[in-house]
Amino acid sequence: MRIFDPHIHMTSRTTDDYQRMHAAGVRAVVEPAFWLGQPRTNVGSFLDYFDALLGWEPYRAAQYGIRHHCALALNPKEANDPRCAGVLAELPRYLLKDSVVAVGEVGYDSMTAEEERAFEAQLAMAQENDLPVLVHTPHRDKVTGTRRTLDVVRAAGTAPERVLVDHLNELTVGMVADSGCWMGFSIYPDTKMDPDRMVAVLKEHGTARMLVNSAADWGRSDPLKTREVADVMLAAGFGEDDVEQVLWRNPVAFYGQSGRLDLEAVPADPDYAGNTIKRG
Repeated sequence: MRIFDPHIHMTSRTTDDYQRMHAAGVRAVVEPAFWLGQPRTNVGSFLDYFDALLGWEPYRAAQYGIRHHCALALNPKEANDPRCAGVLAELPRYLLKDSVVAVGEVGYDSMTAEEERAFEAQLAMAQENDLPVLVHTPHRDKVTGTRRTLDVVRAAGTAPERVLVDHLNELTVGMVADSGCWMGFSIYPDTKMDPDRMVAVLKEHGTARMLVNSAADWGRSDPLKTREVADVMLAAGFGEDDVEQVLWRNPVAFYGQSGRLDLEAVPADPDYAGNTIKRG
């Protein structure tokens, strides 16, 4: 079984997690830029973070047989901090990097005017760089936030097939399905979606344009939730091809729109000691 986790924050995880993920079938990830839990006080701290997502994390993942790409952005929460506004001026040069396969996470946290301005600016950057967009929907008042998200995407002229609207649930999936955007679901131990609810959504709405992620970060989360969804899908009567579509082909199709997705550059079998076993 091949698994592609399309939204996971490995910066917050240990190398043991990479080992466990590989054993569970994870072979590729996309790590979007997000809030690290403590406010950043200057633009330089963002640039160091972006550099780590472009260099250190792909190296670390490769030691455990996992291909790492990233999405870069000024995240919605920190778009409200005037000390971070300069990130938008620096971002275009980072969006040229080969392993950047989307602009993200963008969107809303508290539905402020500052968040909306940053959202609109980064939708424009995505179009200028021919990149798809990963959108964060707010954790509070999710229906209103998701509806507003779709309005902004339409007003920006961004093609819906270039947009992944994430952190959806049973209340928001229908409007995103109707919009033509891709649908993302985060599976968590206590909050967001769980595997059984996710499978119920797949039964109702089908597997087209559906992406399942762990969104694992510094909080209570689990990078193996993607595999758990796969197992529950099979137990519920979905076939192996359905699982392959949701957990591999769909994320490949979405991020492949960047023209930068490289799934061939996975190293030979790792020995899980931080070294790579050479073949031949």
